[in-house]
Amino acid sequence: MNLAHLHLLLNHVPIIGTFIGLGVFIASFIRKNDDLRSAGLTVFAGVALLALPAFFSGVGAQAAARRNPSLSASLIERHEGAAILGLFFAGITGALALAGLWQSRRVSNRKGWPATSVVVLIFSIVTAGLMARVGSTGGDVRHPEIYLSADGATPSVPEDSGISAIVHAFEPSPIQFRDLMLVSKWWWAFMMDLHFIGLALLIGTVGLLNLRMLGFLRPLPMAPLHRLMPWAMAGFGINTLTGVLAFIGMPNYYTFDIAFWLKIFAILLLGLNAAAFYLTDTFGRVEHLGPGEDPPLRAKFFAASSLILWFAVIALGRYIQSFSDTISVQ
Repeated sequence: MNLAHLHLLLNHVPIIGTFIGLGVFIASFIRKNDDLRSAGLTVFAGVALLALPAFFSGVGAQAAARRNPSLSASLIERHEGAAILGLFFAGITGALALAGLWQSRRVSNRKGWPATSVVVLIFSIVTAGLMARVGSTGGDVRHPEIYLSADGATPSVPEDSGISAIVHAFEPSPIQFRDLMLVSKWWWAFMMDLHFIGLALLIGTVGLLNLRMLGFLRPLPMAPLHRLMPWAMAGFGINTLTGVLAFIGMPNYYTFDIAFWLKIFAILLLGLNAAAFYLTDTFGRVEHLGPGEDPPLRAKFFAASSLILWFAVIALGRYIQSFSDTISVQ
């Protein structure tokens, strides 16, 4: 398997997942069901996370595709521009979904739906449309028969019309966007500083919470520590944004690096770890843990695995430069 195979394996997940999440979320409005609402928000958060490797593997698929002279470079560039815009909106929808999940746990006995849910619904509808366009432009790359003209001629780039033309006007040019990220060494240094600040917020908060669940810091109650989680989510958001921008700036540097992909895999495992912690009864058993109380064994397992995986993310991030060009195009 190479990166082209990986891209083919993952590229439908954000598209289909967004539509599934939107369907569940709309059903929650119609039926006024909090469980359906939480399920829809969870799907949006998962889609935002899985969209990252789908997008990152696209560069590897692009490098393999360019070896086929029959494929249009302009079509590939258009697809990449659509993917960048779709990724950013999927990320915003996922971040808003996490905020909605947090709000649903903090607010009780509310009347009606919180404003966050309405905002998530709006962004999810836009994201679904953008994801549909990503899939359509991706299909154009490999299926020229879709846009054959009446006389059988194949245009270099199919013309956009209607809503597609409006959306295309907002899609960034991959080459210009890449140059923008590398316009100044000071801008790059600023992004890396932000990345470090986000990591400090994230690890500082999650690390403290995990240490408490492992049995350390027993004089501290659990509830006040967990109220710091929005800082961790903010740190993860900063890291995700700066990480994606850095990738867009130097895609070949990261794409063909084994340490980078191991880091992404560790992040996906962390997402799975967090989902298992919150969606099972484990969180409910430790949420109101008082001073001196020992958490259950399952909570300690989640905490230990979280710390190990975050250590792996940090270590692999430091080794990215050492393992450049360790993955071949084919």
